[in-house]
Amino acid sequence: MSLHDGLLYDGLLYDGDSVEGLHEVVSARFAPHRMTVRGDRWLNGRFRALHEGRLALYELGYGTEVGVFPGELPDFYNIQLPVAGTGEVTLDGAALPAGPWLAGPGQRVSMTWDAQALNRILIVPAALVEQRLALRLGETPGALPRFEPVLDGRDPAVRAWLELARGFNEFAGSELSRRSPLGVAGFEQLLVDTLLDAQPGSQTVALPGGATAALPAAVRRAVAYCEEHADEPITVTDIARAARVSLPSLREGFRTHLGTTPLAHLRRVRLDLAHRDLLTVAEGRAEGTVTDIAGRWGFTHLGRFSAHYRAAYGRSPSATLRRAP
Repeated sequence: MSLHDGLLYDGLLYDGDSVEGLHEVVSARFAPHRMTVRGDRWLNGRFRALHEGRLALYELGYGTEVGVFPGELPDFYNIQLPVAGTGEVTLDGAALPAGPWLAGPGQRVSMTWDAQALNRILIVPAALVEQRLALRLGETPGALPRFEPVLDGRDPAVRAWLELARGFNEFAGSELSRRSPLGVAGFEQLLVDTLLDAQPGSQTVALPGGATAALPAAVRRAVAYCEEHADEPITVTDIARAARVSLPSLREGFRTHLGTTPLAHLRRVRLDLAHRDLLTVAEGRAEGTVTDIAGRWGFTHLGRFSAHYRAAYGRSPSATLRRAP
């Protein structure tokens, strides 16, 4: 089949028997690498993009025994989540046991996969990991984290992270993900933050000495940013950057001066905007449903939206739609 530049259907990037064609498409998404066919069967490659955003999730199978030699990884973390089949992986000259694993920038990888092998591959840019770690430390880390390569599911925290990654696969292919860019951005951030917490490595979550609470001016900058960007998939990281303080200082500033958290404040801003839109519909000046308006402002769980709304306004969203106050 011919090579396509973009997605075909259902995220399909390649489905065919051309070694060169599959190699070209995979190299374009990951990085240049070598690939050799070792089996007697014809290649029957299938490569799908399950999600492409701040991070990316792919599914890849070759349909025959292959050797894959990426060499030294560039500026991303490669997290392999086996679905079927078996293989052998060598990382920096050491063989890894079967199961999920990850490698980062500067590490050298080689792999062989049998004909039944099917892997989901999570690609996390190094810049995103560095950004999330910097928010914890209050400063740019001196080096990128070097994780332990084996994602050992016997560790309860790692096992929970692997379940989260599998959940992201389901979420990424859902209609909900297409309706809620805020939800997608939050899930991406959650995957990186919890990986830093769950997987042993060189990273540290200790705060530098002398961290102090944010000044009121920083809190004002954060509040203004929430109001100006409430319709965008902003994260607490974005709020801290706009306030020009570290994440711990931002949280302390909100706790001290507003008695809340940055995300709780952002939620209230969005609730107020959703309330405004509901009133506009109730007055006949616009059309829409509770579901439409909730999704517009990043509320992906209708039940929780209704509960938060009732706590804030003393009535359900549907009651507001039926009559203007």
